[in-house]
Amino acid sequence: MNEQTPYTGYLAWQFSQAMGSRLEKELRTLDLTLAQHRALQHALQRPGVSSADSARRAGITAQSMGAAVTGLVERGMMERRPHPTNRRVLCLYLTEDGRRLSERAQAVVGRVNDAALAVLSPAERATAHDLLSRLVAHLNPDALPPSA
Repeated sequence: MNEQTPYTGYLAWQFSQAMGSRLEKELRTLDLTLAQHRALQHALQRPGVSSADSARRAGITAQSMGAAVTGLVERGMMERRPHPTNRRVLCLYLTEDGRRLSERAQAVVGRVNDAALAVLSPAERATAHDLLSRLVAHLNPDALPPSA
């Protein structure tokens, strides 16, 4: 690789930054941050997940996730319930309003994803998805949903 060619990791970071900005902008229409969207998705995929686990899966600090969850709890989108065996842990569950908001947010994320990947053919999209999934599974497997 010559000095003018960026590393693949740098290109992935640039793509991540661009996607994050676009997602934040579009999710704002639902009064959601990207961290709040991730918290909703984690509670939907893994009812009873802790805020700390959700933070690890999202790749953000526990404090940032805590603030995101608090905002959702205050809006009635999510509930914190005591863990059945560990008094120090609170488990996250979506309310019906939270479930509906999560569905609306997923539609927004789908539109942003489709627009960002419009330059790729369906086969290229599938290849990119597979390669990125493998890289994430290697570097942060907790970030992937249970079925991935």
